[in-house]
Amino acid sequence: MMKVGAAVLAAGAGLRYVASGGTNHKLLESWRGRAVVRWALEHALEADLARTWVVTGAVELNDVIPAGIEVLVNPHWAEGQATSLQVAIDAARLAGLDAVVIGLGDQPMIPPATWRLIANAKGSIAVATYDGQRRNPVRLGREVWELLPAVGDEGARSVMRSHPDLVTEIPCDGEPTDIDTVEDLTR
Repeated sequence: MMKVGAAVLAAGAGLRYVASGGTNHKLLESWRGRAVVRWALEHALEADLARTWVVTGAVELNDVIPAGIEVLVNPHWAEGQATSLQVAIDAARLAGLDAVVIGLGDQPMIPPATWRLIANAKGSIAVATYDGQRRNPVRLGREVWELLPAVGDEGARSVMRSHPDLVTEIPCDGEPTDIDTVEDLTR
């Protein structure tokens, strides 16, 4: 039986949100009665995988993290999303996991069933698709961890482009819209 964990990346500064007129960090904004990031974390946790982490950095999230989520701090968050991905991969490696499913804290409408579906997919890389478009979450098997970038704002996309033979697309339910601007949150 494969041991698969989940990691929600939530370390960025949310600069596009602030530039669009936001006065709070986007992850802490209220959406349907809860912080945006809380929705993403609860859905990942409800998928009931071996471990569930949140990678934090630019903003303090402790008040909105549900019980059962382990916090991983990325001190290098300003160097790009790849650094947060590496923090999650290091934790998965230390936990002895076979794979980790990566999602984003600003995507509150990815349901637990999608997290589970991606976690149970076969292959080295499994990516959720919505109407044929690749989005998160993405399952990364242990065999590709060394291929992932260590810096920059791109995570597994570069590996998926350079190794398309390792990628399995999984049609999923849910809404993959991420909250990057005030308009996104309002919509």
